Amino acid sequence: MSRAYVSDVLPAPVDTVWAVLGRFEGIADFVEKLSGGELEGDAGPAVGAVRRLVIRDGGQVVRERLVGMDAVDRSYSYDFPPGENPFPVRSYRATIRVRPVTRTNETFVEWYGDFDSDADVEAEMREAFVSRYSTFLRNLCGHLGLPSADQSSLSSGRDLAR
Repeated sequence: MSRAYVSDVLPAPVDTVWAVLGRFEGIADFVEKLSGGELEGDAGPAVGAVRRLVIRDGGQVVRERLVGMDAVDRSYSYDFPPGENPFPVRSYRATIRVRPVTRTNETFVEWYGDFDSDADVEAEMREAFVSRYSTFLRNLCGHLGLPSADQSSLSSGRDLAR
């Protein structure tokens, strides 16, 4: 099992960041790569809910399933529904967590994905996921009107493996 990991400290209170990032169904509100996103069916963002995301360039649809949500802990995890993995990995589970930095009233954000793949694509997939998470966090900063984190300020676990 491998891990792609990105973290950053955002200059905003944790409740402000979680109000946007914590909405499983609302990722298309801030990720520029997406032209749309919504939950399928009439269910709310409960465990088992599937979000349908539309990629801006080309209109490809990606579906992600909520597999864990803890609003008190300010975290959730998601994967791809069985048989719908758009990447050359056997398994994938991503987690988003936010924590208050109490001394500065800022927010520590982690976005990581655990995946299993063939050895010949492992490094490529790790880099692809790190790149996506980093871009998504920069998009979040822009959406919140925060100074954009540049690539060098994001801490990434390019060499992390579990």
